[in-house]
Amino acid sequence: MRNFTRKIIFAITAASAFIPFIPSFAAENPTVIRIGVPSAGEGGRPKSGGSYHASAHLRGAIENEFKKDGIKVNWTFFPGAGPALNEALSNGKIDFATHGDLPAIVGRSTGLKTKVILSAGRFSNAYFTVPADSSAKNIRDLKGKTIATFKGTNGQLALGRLLEKHGLSEKDFKVISQDTYSIRTSLATGDIDGAITNPWSLEARGVAKRIYDGRNDRTTYGPSVFWVTEAFENKYPEIVQRVVNASLKQAYWSSQEKNREEQYRLWAQTGLPYLDYKRDWDGVNLKEKINPLLDPYFYAQTKKSVQQSKDYKLIRRDVDVDSWVEPKYLKRGLVELGLENYWPQFDANIKPIAGTGTQTTPTKTW
Repeated sequence: MRNFTRKIIFAITAASAFIPFIPSFAAENPTVIRIGVPSAGEGGRPKSGGSYHASAHLRGAIENEFKKDGIKVNWTFFPGAGPALNEALSNGKIDFATHGDLPAIVGRSTGLKTKVILSAGRFSNAYFTVPADSSAKNIRDLKGKTIATFKGTNGQLALGRLLEKHGLSEKDFKVISQDTYSIRTSLATGDIDGAITNPWSLEARGVAKRIYDGRNDRTTYGPSVFWVTEAFENKYPEIVQRVVNASLKQAYWSSQEKNREEQYRLWAQTGLPYLDYKRDWDGVNLKEKINPLLDPYFYAQTKKSVQQSKDYKLIRRDVDVDSWVEPKYLKRGLVELGLENYWPQFDANIKPIAGTGTQTTPTKTW
């Protein structure tokens, strides 16, 4: 009887030794991945366009990656743009996000703990648009007048750069802050004298015109970023890798010429017309613009954005870009997907690096 009792106790003890592994295994994955987007569609609709992460949302690319694990992916769109996203980050409501250069830099400079893991976009076109009846022929003609920008966003930094190219600064104008859609409305009604904004649908209505066309200007907008919070990265590094890999797959799809028109139609779900995207993107080298690489261009231009943010007194503390960027997930993802030489790299002077970007298809199947 004693031997039988000992055997029962041993069996229970041995079985209980495995119990701690059950909750430990379950805790290896999050229940939800929360992604922030610093924009929203017309009327605040929860959609965005003009980037490969916008396409990832519209195609469910990241959701599909985690469906088998039962992990939900929640996208939150912020009409208040980058500053509103920073507030959500400070309140612990976001795990990943796309971000323009200025608000991401502002967040980092104020102590928000993120790690940049991908470039989210580059070489954005810049157009300076005025009401159709404006007598201005160039930006200098607007000196002393009212212009608008969405303060705290990458648009404000872009405005500073564009004005500087014309020998001007914000001090030469009355600068007011308006969101993207309010700017377009104010141009149509003549309530402002100019702004950087997409001109196409406004021109089609005959209410606005371009006085600066920056389709070949690669210096007005800096590269945008895709980051993860340090807390999420420390807890779930393999999940971060899978998000990066899913993003790279989407960037590959988005940069394929055969998908150009379909992508325009996806982005048009935001409320910005299909023809606006077509006019803005036709003729663009997709592999150059939809480019997730953290190449010498990315580092140099992001450091320049930090310096300009300081020069324009938009931040008070410096940001160390080298310690902010974490390239290991990108490097591993490119190898795992066979995309090591698919996207072209650019140097610090925005010149293509010879021999890069020659690959046309992945070297591995996925």
